[in-house]
Amino acid sequence: YMQIPPMYSALKVNGKKLCDLAREGKTVERQARPVKILTIDILDVTLPRVRMRVHCSKGTYIRTLCNDIGEKLGCGGCMEELLRTRVERFGLTDAVKLDEVQKVMEEGNIERLILPVDRMFDQYPAAKTTPQGDLLVHNGNRIFPELLQEELKVDGGYVRVYDSRETFIGLYEKKTDQMIPVKMF
Repeated sequence: YMQIPPMYSALKVNGKKLCDLAREGKTVERQARPVKILTIDILDVTLPRVRMRVHCSKGTYIRTLCNDIGEKLGCGGCMEELLRTRVERFGLTDAVKLDEVQKVMEEGNIERLILPVDRMFDQYPAAKTTPQGDLLVHNGNRIFPELLQEELKVDGGYVRVYDSRETFIGLYEKKTDQMIPVKMF
């Protein structure tokens, strides 16, 4: 549905955060943005409170969703409590408490908790360059199929690129006859 962001949000309008404008007592017109509500599961109804689980797209303001539902029902609605259980592929089971981070850091093992950058792009296919292609990718240049160790079996889209020593280089976009750098790491 088309959702109007709340005034108390970090969204910027003309270079200023809406929350900063709201604190100054100003209200500005906000453009409705498309969001997807994939599921709403009602967990408990103890009127006037309703507990629900929402599976939604990024950019969805749950506070606004509660208000919009209350408006449609004609009774008003607001959010009392929010627990985010998932962001992208990371769920609560992947979370680490701050005191555990502190302990691991003091033990000198913080790398145990830090995910390698390329893990953030697991959803994209991987390609490895030949030693001749290493110089090009190390300098952020586009690369051609003959500089890859294996034929890439995709026609387009993003690709994780590694050099011949398997060091993650960056995210490239596969075009018809070449790969163009999108983000280098």
